[in-house]
Amino acid sequence: MKTFLSSKYLLTAVILIPSAALAQDKVPLKTQLPRPLFVGTPVPLNVPNLEPPMKGKRPDFMVPAGTINLAKGKKVTGSDTNPVVGTLDLVTDGDKAGDEGSWVELGPGKQWVQIDLAKSANVYAVLVWHFHSQARVYRDVVAQVSDDPTFKSGVTTIFNNDFKGELGLGAGKDLNYVETYQGKLIDAKGAKGRYVRLYSNGNTTNKLNDYIEVEVWGKPA
Repeated sequence: MKTFLSSKYLLTAVILIPSAALAQDKVPLKTQLPRPLFVGTPVPLNVPNLEPPMKGKRPDFMVPAGTINLAKGKKVTGSDTNPVVGTLDLVTDGDKAGDEGSWVELGPGKQWVQIDLAKSANVYAVLVWHFHSQARVYRDVVAQVSDDPTFKSGVTTIFNNDFKGELGLGAGKDLNYVETYQGKLIDAKGAKGRYVRLYSNGNTTNKLNDYIEVEVWGKPA
């Protein structure tokens, strides 16, 4: 009986130690937020499936220790090669301010931007700032990760609020949301890929598609 109890306790210790180590390996994601440009979050009209406005600061989002913003300064391509305003490199230049000259504006309708992380990575979070000097909802927001630059194979969808399937990527179940200075944090759950692509389809103010900044938080695979 003594030997059995010792083995039992030893097994318990073996189970608990890795669990504790895993818990200690998680740290809060830390990013610098831009200056708020409007107060409150007025709810736009005629927007279905809208999530409640965030009250206060976003709760800590835990990521593995050593996670960094892999998108900073990386190459950006897009469906609109001649943007209405700005240039595609603004998407990853580190400037999250909502002031004039801080964003790129793509044409109307379905558009996308794509970030090349230079090597395959495990992605834990994507932070997106479309436009935050005015309360807007961007329509049909979809975020995907893949090792295929054409996004024809091996695609992992990490966010999709295109509930009507208008982009042709399948109907999504995520909620629409009001843009704010805190950006939209998407839980990527460790999706593996070299490329991150983000879609949108106009917004509640106009038919254009804007991006101030996109951060991709992860670790090389």
